[in-house]
Amino acid sequence: MNFEWTDEQRMLQDGLRRYLSDAYDATGRKAAREADRGFSAETWAGLAEMGVVGALFSEDQGGFGGSGFDLALVFEEMGRAGAVDPLIDTGVLGGGLLATFEPDTLEGVIAGETHLALAHAEPGARYELARVAATAERDEGGWRLSGRKAVVANAAAADRFLVTARTGGAGADPDGISLFAVERGALDFRPYPVVGGGTAAELSLDGTPATLLGPEGGAYPALAAVHARATLAVCAEALGMMEAVRDLTGDYLRTRKQFGQPIGKFQVLQHRMADVLIEIEQARSAVINLAGNVDGDARDLHVAAAKNLVGHVARLVVEEAIQMHGGIGVTEEYDLGHYARRLSMVDHRFGDTIHHLERFIALTRDAAPLEGAAR
Repeated sequence: MNFEWTDEQRMLQDGLRRYLSDAYDATGRKAAREADRGFSAETWAGLAEMGVVGALFSEDQGGFGGSGFDLALVFEEMGRAGAVDPLIDTGVLGGGLLATFEPDTLEGVIAGETHLALAHAEPGARYELARVAATAERDEGGWRLSGRKAVVANAAAADRFLVTARTGGAGADPDGISLFAVERGALDFRPYPVVGGGTAAELSLDGTPATLLGPEGGAYPALAAVHARATLAVCAEALGMMEAVRDLTGDYLRTRKQFGQPIGKFQVLQHRMADVLIEIEQARSAVINLAGNVDGDARDLHVAAAKNLVGHVARLVVEEAIQMHGGIGVTEEYDLGHYARRLSMVDHRFGDTIHHLERFIALTRDAAPLEGAAR
């Protein structure tokens, strides 16, 4: 597996890091979190102009990247800056589904002009991807949807909603799940802010008009594929945030003094920082491994292994950083507080550590175990 960046990827990484470091200073991050849509429209336009959204799609789809390593690169940099832009929601989830079922409409997404929200999770479904209770019935010239959708991310900014509903099957049956497009004006909802930045909303569907995308009852394979890529994205984002937390903590240990010397000279703190560095490298290895296998046959096994490990490491890094910082580690004004909240939310997107441990165990019952992939 070759995970050295190409010249083009390195240029994108350098440019993106510079752009985000300017856009996400302390003032910019606060303004983005407090914006009505949960992010800065100006920063989003700049990301699209740089081609960051296009890096998530292949050349055939109108982009210039699209591999697992392209996703890992982009989202590690987004995480390092503590960015709150809905790139996972519009680019990876919504854009990934449109690339499969309605590729002619991708141009607006890549240009940053169209925002999308995937309405899939339902109350009580936990993280079970195939558990869908919302239903769809044919209507004259279209479809009508009924049911409820929970925690629909990027709802405040979405121009179109991609909604899953059953046209067959029941419970957690993967067959019978269909994908529909719902225009924003057909929905009545109230967005709310999410911990760590961004917005979400609860949707109540009651005969809501919709347009079928793709084959009736055959949306699950595409849904599973974009969720796997979104999980890679959120793991890479967590890795970038952990790198930033490590840097913040190292700087603090070098400048905070007790007994006339920097506290970073105390051996016990050096040992704790060494443990943090080792764990972050473990997380990096897991992200690299997932990036190389996110489109492969053993995709789900690698997704479960990486998400479980990254969740454990993120928790350790946050707890250690806050303890070593003392009281300032949880203040609103200090960057560490933002990273800590956002890393906590990462563990709950697309399945937490317990869910993915159970999923990994279930998957390995029928497949050869991944050496050293979970603990």
